[in-house]
Amino acid sequence: MNNHRFKDMKRKSEFKTLFTILSIVLFFLTLSFELFAQEQKSTDFKDFKIRIVKTESGIKMESLKGSAWINLSFNSVNDKPQAIDEYGMTKPDHPSSAKDSNLADFLFTITKTKEGIVLKGFEGTAWTQLSFSLSGNEKQTINQFGMTY
Repeated sequence: MNNHRFKDMKRKSEFKTLFTILSIVLFFLTLSFELFAQEQKSTDFKDFKIRIVKTESGIKMESLKGSAWINLSFNSVNDKPQAIDEYGMTKPDHPSSAKDSNLADFLFTITKTKEGIVLKGFEGTAWTQLSFSLSGNEKQTINQFGMTY
Protein backbone atom coordinates (compact mmCIF):
# COMPACT_ATOMS: atom_id res chain seq x y z
CA MET A 1 0.00 0.00 0.00
CA ASN A 2 2.82 2.38 0.84
CA ASN A 3 4.50 1.59 -2.47
CA HIS A 4 1.32 2.53 -4.39
CA ARG A 5 1.04 5.76 -2.44
CA PHE A 6 4.68 6.59 -3.16
CA LYS A 7 4.13 6.05 -6.90
CA ASP A 8 1.08 8.38 -6.86
CA MET A 9 3.08 11.08 -5.09
CA LYS A 10 5.93 10.64 -7.55
CA ARG A 11 3.54 10.97 -10.53
CA LYS A 12 1.98 14.11 -9.06
CA SER A 13 5.44 15.59 -8.53
CA GLU A 14 6.47 14.73 -12.10
CA PHE A 15 3.21 16.21 -13.42
CA LYS A 16 3.78 19.45 -11.47
CA THR A 17 7.34 19.68 -12.76
CA LEU A 18 6.22 19.06 -16.35
CA PHE A 19 3.40 21.59 -16.01
CA THR A 20 5.82 24.21 -14.61
CA ILE A 21 8.31 23.65 -17.43
CA LEU A 22 5.59 23.86 -20.09
CA SER A 23 4.21 27.04 -18.51
CA ILE A 24 7.64 28.67 -18.54
CA VAL A 25 8.26 27.67 -22.17
CA LEU A 26 4.84 28.95 -23.21
CA PHE A 27 5.44 32.23 -21.38
CA PHE A 28 8.75 32.84 -23.16
CA LEU A 29 7.33 31.88 -26.55
CA THR A 30 4.45 34.31 -26.09
CA LEU A 31 6.81 37.03 -24.94
CA SER A 32 9.15 36.56 -27.91
CA PHE A 33 6.24 36.60 -30.40
CA GLU A 34 4.92 39.85 -28.84
CA LEU A 35 8.34 41.48 -29.03
CA PHE A 36 8.74 40.35 -32.64
CA ALA A 37 5.27 41.72 -33.49
CA GLN A 38 6.07 45.07 -31.84
CA GLU A 39 9.40 45.28 -33.65
CA GLN A 40 7.74 44.35 -36.94
CA LYS A 41 4.99 46.92 -36.39
CA SER A 42 7.36 49.78 -35.61
CA THR A 43 9.41 49.14 -38.74
CA ASP A 44 6.29 49.25 -40.92
CA PHE A 45 5.93 53.00 -40.35
CA LYS A 46 7.79 55.44 -42.56
CA ASP A 47 8.99 58.69 -41.05
CA PHE A 48 6.90 61.80 -41.33
CA LYS A 49 6.83 64.96 -39.26
CA ILE A 50 4.13 67.62 -39.40
CA ARG A 51 3.75 70.87 -37.46
CA ILE A 52 0.14 71.87 -36.75
CA VAL A 53 -1.07 75.40 -35.90
CA LYS A 54 -4.65 76.18 -34.88
CA THR A 55 -5.71 79.55 -36.26
CA GLU A 56 -8.92 81.51 -35.70
CA SER A 57 -10.29 80.50 -39.08
CA GLY A 58 -8.89 77.01 -39.40
CA ILE A 59 -5.72 74.97 -39.38
CA LYS A 60 -2.25 75.47 -40.83
CA MET A 61 0.09 72.54 -41.31
CA GLU A 62 3.74 72.41 -42.32
CA SER A 63 5.30 69.17 -43.48
CA LEU A 64 8.82 68.85 -42.13
CA LYS A 65 9.41 65.32 -43.45
CA GLY A 66 7.79 62.53 -45.47
CA SER A 67 5.19 64.42 -47.54
CA ALA A 68 4.93 65.72 -51.10
CA TRP A 69 3.36 68.93 -49.74
CA ILE A 70 5.13 71.65 -47.75
CA ASN A 71 2.28 73.82 -46.41
CA LEU A 72 -1.45 73.25 -46.09
CA SER A 73 -4.00 75.59 -44.65
CA PHE A 74 -7.74 75.43 -44.70
CA ASN A 75 -10.74 76.99 -43.07
CA SER A 76 -12.36 74.57 -40.75
CA VAL A 77 -15.72 74.45 -39.06
CA ASN A 78 -15.48 73.02 -35.55
CA ASP A 79 -15.93 69.26 -35.43
CA LYS A 80 -15.69 68.75 -39.22
CA PRO A 81 -12.79 66.37 -40.04
CA GLN A 82 -10.40 66.86 -42.96
CA ALA A 83 -8.44 63.87 -44.31
CA ILE A 84 -4.71 64.33 -44.92
CA ASP A 85 -2.25 61.99 -46.62
CA GLU A 86 1.30 62.29 -47.92
CA TYR A 87 -0.03 64.17 -50.98
CA GLY A 88 -2.19 66.69 -49.10
CA MET A 89 -5.90 67.06 -48.46
CA THR A 90 -8.00 64.08 -49.51
CA LYS A 91 -11.12 62.16 -48.59
CA PRO A 92 -10.91 59.29 -46.07
CA ASP A 93 -12.73 56.92 -48.41
CA HIS A 94 -10.55 57.85 -51.43
CA PRO A 95 -6.90 57.52 -50.35
CA SER A 96 -4.29 58.08 -53.01
CA SER A 97 -3.33 55.00 -54.98
CA ALA A 98 0.00 56.56 -56.01
CA LYS A 99 2.89 55.29 -53.91
CA ASP A 100 6.31 56.92 -53.74
CA SER A 101 9.11 55.18 -51.85
CA ASN A 102 10.54 58.59 -50.91
CA LEU A 103 7.35 59.52 -49.06
CA ALA A 104 5.68 58.19 -45.95
CA ASP A 105 2.43 56.36 -46.61
CA PHE A 106 -0.08 57.79 -44.13
CA LEU A 107 -3.71 58.80 -43.86
CA PHE A 108 -5.33 60.60 -40.95
CA THR A 109 -8.13 63.05 -40.30
CA ILE A 110 -7.68 66.31 -38.45
CA THR A 111 -10.55 68.04 -36.68
CA LYS A 112 -10.53 71.48 -35.10
CA THR A 113 -12.54 71.55 -31.87
CA LYS A 114 -13.23 74.32 -29.38
CA GLU A 115 -10.59 72.81 -27.09
CA GLY A 116 -7.93 72.03 -29.69
CA ILE A 117 -7.23 69.34 -32.26
CA VAL A 118 -8.32 65.72 -32.71
CA LEU A 119 -6.43 63.40 -35.08
CA LYS A 120 -7.55 59.93 -36.14
CA GLY A 121 -4.95 57.69 -37.77
CA PHE A 122 -6.06 55.29 -40.50
CA GLU A 123 -2.80 54.31 -42.27
CA GLY A 124 0.89 54.65 -41.51
CA THR A 125 0.47 55.75 -37.89
CA ALA A 126 1.11 53.86 -34.68
CA TRP A 127 -1.67 55.92 -33.10
CA THR A 128 -5.36 55.54 -33.80
CA GLN A 129 -6.34 58.79 -32.12
CA LEU A 130 -4.53 61.83 -30.72
CA SER A 131 -6.15 64.83 -29.13
CA PHE A 132 -4.54 67.85 -27.56
CA SER A 133 -5.48 71.36 -26.56
CA LEU A 134 -4.12 74.06 -28.78
CA SER A 135 -4.83 77.78 -28.47
CA GLY A 136 -4.65 80.24 -31.34
CA ASN A 137 -1.25 80.19 -33.07
CA GLU A 138 0.20 77.56 -30.72
CA LYS A 139 2.10 74.78 -32.48
CA GLN A 140 2.22 71.02 -32.02
CA THR A 141 4.40 68.65 -34.00
CA ILE A 142 3.34 65.06 -34.72
CA ASN A 143 4.95 62.07 -36.37
CA GLN A 144 4.02 58.46 -37.10
CA PHE A 145 4.32 57.61 -33.38
CA GLY A 146 2.43 60.55 -31.88
CA MET A 147 3.18 63.99 -30.52
CA THR A 148 6.78 65.12 -30.69
CA TYR A 149 8.95 68.25 -30.72
